[in-house]
Amino acid sequence: MEKTSISHTERHFAPESGLRNFSFLSSLGLAFTLLNSWTAMSGSLGLVLPSGGSISMIWGLLTSAVGTLLMVLSLAEICHAFPMSGGQYDWAYILAPRRYKVGLSFFTGWMATAGWIALSATAASLGASLITGIITLWHPTYVAQPWHQFLLYVGIVAQAFFLNVFSVRALPHIDRLAGLWSMCGIVTVVVVCLACARGRYQPPGEVFAQWTNETGWPDGMAFILGLLQSVFGLTGFDAATHMIEEMPKPAINAPRVMVSAVLMGAATSWVFMVVLLFCLSSFTEVLEATATGPLLMIYYQATRSKVGATCLIMFNLMAFVFVQQVLITISSRMLLAIARDRGMGHLSRFLAPVHPHLKVPVQSICFCTFWVVVFGLINLGSSIASNAILSSSVVLLQISYFVPILLIFIRGQPALEGYNHSARWSLGKLRRPIALGALIFLFVTSITFMFPPAIPVPTGSKMNWVVLVVGIVWIMCAATWFIDARKMFEGPSELEERLAISHSS
Repeated sequence: MEKTSISHTERHFAPESGLRNFSFLSSLGLAFTLLNSWTAMSGSLGLVLPSGGSISMIWGLLTSAVGTLLMVLSLAEICHAFPMSGGQYDWAYILAPRRYKVGLSFFTGWMATAGWIALSATAASLGASLITGIITLWHPTYVAQPWHQFLLYVGIVAQAFFLNVFSVRALPHIDRLAGLWSMCGIVTVVVVCLACARGRYQPPGEVFAQWTNETGWPDGMAFILGLLQSVFGLTGFDAATHMIEEMPKPAINAPRVMVSAVLMGAATSWVFMVVLLFCLSSFTEVLEATATGPLLMIYYQATRSKVGATCLIMFNLMAFVFVQQVLITISSRMLLAIARDRGMGHLSRFLAPVHPHLKVPVQSICFCTFWVVVFGLINLGSSIASNAILSSSVVLLQISYFVPILLIFIRGQPALEGYNHSARWSLGKLRRPIALGALIFLFVTSITFMFPPAIPVPTGSKMNWVVLVVGIVWIMCAATWFIDARKMFEGPSELEERLAISHSS
């Protein structure tokens, strides 16, 4: 059985992508930038405001933080035992019974790769929305057309594409700038909003206990739908696992980065959400700010200045632009990982090579960029496209988390005894309760996020197209499996070698 031939250099590609010599602190900084929690949640305020208002923003965030923490604790234990750069793609193969190893690994790898590609689409979508919001703030008569936003979307994606293909050596510097920008941004926004809105703060009751449900769903369902905003802001923590080959003591540092990034993202986002709610002057006006966007309207209400609001929103806009190129990098490397193992069928030979001169997987980058643009086309056909793109990225990634957590829940300690490793940390008796809590949270939210954000659904443009997106990914996955992979795909390669390298680092 012939598999795609990939050189050793291509298999260990991370140094050429710029992710090199990452200490614990630098890895944590990049993970914080990738999660980009405070900016991600602020950019998706339009999803949570009608689904619970301030209660969903504040207490929903804490609910999502607990659920995500259960996920990350379970996966961190697996990562400690098996620090592998393929993350859940490798873990599904290692943890599964022999009969199911290949199939579950293939499915998980597809879900993770599709999830990261969809996540790449969210940054461009939210960034484009912020730009049209700025234009509307300064020119109230301007009416943003879907094709306007699509062109802005393509522009943000294009700059990330060219950076990944032609400026790979500049990526480490851009990553550092992105981290600094995000950290300085949240401090600046919080301080400016509190200073400008001094004396006009909302009462605590309005901040912590205002319930708003304009979805048409029962209150409980609306609350769960509102969790999409905070879950989206905390997802993607598996990015730390894909830096393992460039991290000292990855068995120790990678799990710490995963857990710490979620805790930092949740804490900073909670403070940011509370500040926004204290500083806005009219919740109703924010809720109805569909043209400018809720975030820009809050900044405008807090500063009472178009210039001030525009300057503050630039922190969020540039954060999306910065993270766009990182997301393209990671999604293309995830694709490269599965393609080199013949997981993309006949396309594997085309997607796996690394360009000999540019030293990047150009074909994989092009493939990921193409599908990101396809995601953007949803903007032309649906007024709630951002919900579909957000839901797609969250649901697909959560499915990839679900598989290894389910395996560790069913098999317990025996699942961690394969291959040679020297684990020093274990969840022990808490392993199954934590995994069960994570599985319940994953199942409930993943199913709920596929429902329309509001009912009734009068037209197709108001549908939640995430069902279609996930369905297409599943169909493509199944077709690739039956046409090629069930005969040619053998699972992740060089597991013993890569695991030995990780434990010897």
